[in-house]
Amino acid sequence: METLAFIPSPSSGEIVIGPIPLRGYAFCIILGVFVAVWLGGRRWVARGGQPGTVADIAVWAVPFGLVGGRLYHVVTDYQLYFGEGRNWVDAFKIWEGGLGIWGAIALGAVGAWIACRRRGIPLPAYADAIAPGIALAQAIGRWGNWFNQELYGRPTDLPWAVEIDNGVDTGTFHPTFLYESLWCVGVALLVIWADHRFRLGHGRAFALYVAAYTAGRFWIEYLRIDEAHEIWGLRLNNWTSIVVFLAAVAYIVLSARLRPGREDVVEPAAEGAGDAGPSDDPDGTDGTDGGATAEGSAEGTGKAAGDRAGGPERAEPAGGTSASTTG
Repeated sequence: METLAFIPSPSSGEIVIGPIPLRGYAFCIILGVFVAVWLGGRRWVARGGQPGTVADIAVWAVPFGLVGGRLYHVVTDYQLYFGEGRNWVDAFKIWEGGLGIWGAIALGAVGAWIACRRRGIPLPAYADAIAPGIALAQAIGRWGNWFNQELYGRPTDLPWAVEIDNGVDTGTFHPTFLYESLWCVGVALLVIWADHRFRLGHGRAFALYVAAYTAGRFWIEYLRIDEAHEIWGLRLNNWTSIVVFLAAVAYIVLSARLRPGREDVVEPAAEGAGDAGPSDDPDGTDGTDGGATAEGSAEGTGKAAGDRAGGPERAEPAGGTSASTTG
């Protein structure tokens, strides 16, 4: 049956911005990181944190995540780089694609933990704030697979099929990159809604993101036809999705019982800044200064009243006037 419509693939894996060519895959990753940091920063401030903290921690988390994602990909698909006729140097060409989300999240969490520990911030609170941003980053990053014409699904003639002509396969296939991108957008919206509705804390918003993502990754992975290791008829990533999903659900249940509610303080530095900030007094003074001012005003008023009651005003020495003004 002839395909009535399809999604065309780009003729080149590069985006040309002025005189600068930029790999489409790298562009999607960079854009995703910026969106994650932006949204995470807004959520962090709304929870009582300081502006800029999410970006500062991302300086640690993002490089760790990139290394972890690449390591996971190379280890689980080692035959692509160390098999016969392969060049191991290609393992370092991250711009050509190949990042495993499992490794990216795991090692990225290590980088975030280091940065959070340096600031005295609880990692679960940070993870809750950044969770929907990570999902949106994945949604954007998946379009990098479209630029590289990779990680597509089985052949199909559906009107939203993606056209592939990469020298290996030719035809129209399930756009699994699109399925996962849309699924991740839904995951982000789900986490934002549930967090607002149930005031998720202590890492439960992040665990919800993990559970929701892995549920979608399971069926999307089942559609893919790229080479992968299989165990008992299922792809490795299917098994990983099952294990991580169960772990995330177990965490949500146990955490809700052991640590209900949400953290009162997510960033000690922000709490200290709030204590040292302006007081609630409309005139901007604290109780001590206000008391002293009121006492001085009362004393001055009483003295003026006594002077009026004592008869004609008497001239004071110049030194006395100076002492009253500066004392």
